[in-house]
Amino acid sequence: MIEVDELTKSFGRTTAVRGLSFTVRPGHVTGFLGPNGSGKSTTLRTILGLNDPTSGTALIDGRPFRDRPRGLRDVGALLDAQDVHKGYTARDHLAVLARGNGLPRRRVASVLEEVGLARAAGRRIGGFSLGMKQRLGIAGALLGDPPVLLFDEPVNGLDPEGVLWLRTLLRRLAAEGRTVFVSSHLMSEMQNTAEQLVVIGRGELIAAESLADFAARGTRLSVTVRTADPGALAPALLAEGASVETAAEGLLVVTGLAAGRIGELAAHRRIPLSELTTRTASLEEAFMELTADSVEYPASADAPGTTPLPGSGAAR
Repeated sequence: MIEVDELTKSFGRTTAVRGLSFTVRPGHVTGFLGPNGSGKSTTLRTILGLNDPTSGTALIDGRPFRDRPRGLRDVGALLDAQDVHKGYTARDHLAVLARGNGLPRRRVASVLEEVGLARAAGRRIGGFSLGMKQRLGIAGALLGDPPVLLFDEPVNGLDPEGVLWLRTLLRRLAAEGRTVFVSSHLMSEMQNTAEQLVVIGRGELIAAESLADFAARGTRLSVTVRTADPGALAPALLAEGASVETAAEGLLVVTGLAAGRIGELAAHRRIPLSELTTRTASLEEAFMELTADSVEYPASADAPGTTPLPGSGAAR
């Protein structure tokens, strides 16, 4: 279990993490989310003892990582897949880690096989793609068969097959009763992988809860309506106080009005509908809404996207 309590980390006049508290429990994949510059990497480095906290604590099973002499047998981590000696072969890199942590050499071949790099074991790391380096970093994290695992953006560089493999691996590790903590900026992948979330912004906690609870409280429901006469239906919806956007020809996205009421308005005006679907919130939508005030460099609100109908009040 990972326990972060009132953690603050400052670098000179810059405070990267401020009063942060959360718990990561075993048996679940816990996603660690936040905008760029939110303090995710600083938090992970502090948990691993690579940064000293300015105040507060970051403990693994009740002790700082630096006080745990078993190294990779206690905690496995991948923070930067590029941070490897490019002149080593994959086998040599893992052999050095095994020797330094008192692990049997046979574990090297075992983890190379597990991450799909057995045939590349003798190749120099300098010739590896980013995806292969990510797999090698994951192999290093698994080397000591630890109960606690931390990964910082492990999906970067993986192809679709690799993403599916990693998703399955993370779920299996959690199902074995391990503590699995994964930082990522890919909302769709976290939605498919994580059960629990820790979300931070500007170094402070925004949420620590299940993925379902976070998504449910973060966004308003919307209703997708398809009709052959959107020009007639849209004004009626606007008059009821709804916000209306056109997503495609004949397809409207409506917020602020229930599907039943939309159907009643359409029936009263004899406007035929071919689709009326209530759409639940996605993790990405919830994340964008709940972290909007924490984005360090927000993009223009006029960026390309769905086009509001004239006078729709889409910004309500």
